[in-house]
Amino acid sequence: MKCPRCSKQEIRVLESRSAEAGQSVRRRRECMSCGYRFTTYERIEFVPIMVIKRDGSRESFNRSKILQGVMRACQKTQVSVKQMEELVNEIEEKLQLEDVQEVTTLRIGEMVLDRLQNLSEVAYVRFASVYRQFQGVRDFVNELEQLEPPLRQDLERLLRESPGSEGSPDLVGGYS
Repeated sequence: MKCPRCSKQEIRVLESRSAEAGQSVRRRRECMSCGYRFTTYERIEFVPIMVIKRDGSRESFNRSKILQGVMRACQKTQVSVKQMEELVNEIEEKLQLEDVQEVTTLRIGEMVLDRLQNLSEVAYVRFASVYRQFQGVRDFVNELEQLEPPLRQDLERLLRESPGSEGSPDLVGGYS
């Protein structure tokens, strides 16, 4: 490994610890030449998964696109970055364990919604509105009717109290 600052290969490991719920190893390193300290992560390399987009095109699975969409949906909610990262880790791990080589954006979106429903009602509806391409208020109402009664009541209250939303046109990240 080369130092990102001076490109020398004289690197020592200062500390190693488990990260991402045991899915990776985080290492603090130091360059022996310039003293620069940096962090690296070692992850298991799985079989690459191809994502089939709505238009039929394919691209490599990119967990950061899912995280980006989840972060947009969770803006101004109580959901922590750690919870969002765990959500994405769960999805990626589930797909890897299923040993699938291709997955649709539809499937990924449903997996995100299943997990968001337990984290934040607001984030759930925000994500659903973009992912399911809501065209109007009727689509929101239909979605609310699908939710469990206590969750639906909480969400209806939040929508009534909300002065308006700052919707983002691309909550699903780059997967559309």
